[in-house]
Amino acid sequence: MPETIYNLACGALLVCCGMCLYRIGLGPTAPDRAVAIDILGIVVVCFTALLSLRTGLSYYLNIGIAWAILSFVGTIALAKHLEGKGFDE
Repeated sequence: MPETIYNLACGALLVCCGMCLYRIGLGPTAPDRAVAIDILGIVVVCFTALLSLRTGLSYYLNIGIAWAILSFVGTIALAKHLEGKGFDE
């Protein structure tokens, strides 16, 4: 049973990756692309958490935490950059 749940979770995350990559490639505006990149970072953190559960190795969680912090800082920096461009739609 846990094997099936793990496979379903990995499949769902892969579908999410595909949708995010689609939005990054064809997003109509830069903020749409920024949100998709942020969500893709969250999906990567989820993958590391699943990998940590699967293998029992805690350093995957450390990688996920570091990735989440870097993703947060990058999102804030990108938001500040896009704020100055004036995307009023």
